[in-house]
Amino acid sequence: MTKTDQLQDLLAPTAHALGLELLGIEYLPQPGGSLLRLYIDVPEAEAAERSVGIDECEKMSREVSAVLDVEDPISGNYTLEVSSPGIERPLFTAAHFARFAGESAKVGLKLPQDGRRRLQGRIVAVEGDMIRFELDGKPFEVAHSNIEKARIAPDWVAMGFAAPKGARPGSAAGKAVKGKSTSTTSTGGAGSAMGGVEHE
Repeated sequence: MTKTDQLQDLLAPTAHALGLELLGIEYLPQPGGSLLRLYIDVPEAEAAERSVGIDECEKMSREVSAVLDVEDPISGNYTLEVSSPGIERPLFTAAHFARFAGESAKVGLKLPQDGRRRLQGRIVAVEGDMIRFELDGKPFEVAHSNIEKARIAPDWVAMGFAAPKGARPGSAAGKAVKGKSTSTTSTGGAGSAMGGVEHE
């Protein structure tokens, strides 16, 4: 089991206790201090009624910091980020791909496949561990176990956040600002406190 899997198993119950879902974790060990990024959302059944805001991110950050201080799964200092999925939603599990079938996704592979390490295509279907995409009008299947990172790739033009191809620079559509996720950040480590304060 990887460190990311261990952290997911450790922290998922905390999200559940807050009425949230821990979508996934990005853990990036670094010499000066590791980065632990958590993506949280409301359960799928409640998505139409409510969404994750800064309050939920802050609550999750406080609770997770307490758990990490007790369990101490990360040696040394670390930065904890808790974020909503945002429009460019990360996809961590095969179930996430199935939920967003029909949407376009950007995918990075662990090992090259047909000469590709990166691809962008429409999610067609999920069968077991296999994710089927439509790529340049052709089918392309990838094992979920070979996917390193994936995100929804929104149609910014259709959403009014980008100018269509051929549009003049400076058009109203080209000036629109893309949507952002909601997040909160704190630092921590053995014996650390919230609020960005690190203890020796």
